[in-house]
Amino acid sequence: MTFLNIIAYTGVFVFALTGAFKARTHKMDVFGGLVVAFATAYGGGTVRDLLIGVRPVNWVNDNLALALVFAGTVFTFLLKENVNRFRRTIFFTDAIGLGLFTATGIEVALRNGLNDLYSLIMGVITATFGGLVADIFCNNVPNLFKRGELYATACAIGAAVYLLLKQTQVDSNLNMAVCVVLVVGIRIYSKRKRLMLPEI
Repeated sequence: MTFLNIIAYTGVFVFALTGAFKARTHKMDVFGGLVVAFATAYGGGTVRDLLIGVRPVNWVNDNLALALVFAGTVFTFLLKENVNRFRRTIFFTDAIGLGLFTATGIEVALRNGLNDLYSLIMGVITATFGGLVADIFCNNVPNLFKRGELYATACAIGAAVYLLLKQTQVDSNLNMAVCVVLVVGIRIYSKRKRLMLPEI
């Protein structure tokens, strides 16, 4: 298993947790939790694969990825803690998922022949569109559209640094790790310091 596979599968599990936590806060049953977890874990990667012409899309016939979604959902619904405690957990799992899927998305796009600009866009789409779909399912305003949220911006910055380091002699695995840490760090720091983009 390559380092890219490890990052991708970790991202699937973490985003499945995020989706299941969201379903938990809305008091959904296990089936609803699975749907939201599946959408969160696979939404962005599915859109990316459809846009760049990968067939079949990444999760088809991937039993391990499906098992990770089930495991994340079951784990969440077995927890007995107060639902309010999940709100902070959702933020951190979502931030980690953003970093993991940004690196995964941009690397998959590059390996499929896209240029740097469109690979960056695919990295952002991979990281953000699953959460967008899940928020719509939960009748929430998606984080992608919330005022003051450095959400896709954090992904774009991490992806840009990834592409810059790609032009150097930095090891590819180290480059992906740097991208993940940078996206997660920017997301958490911007939230705590209430950094935001100017209004349109």
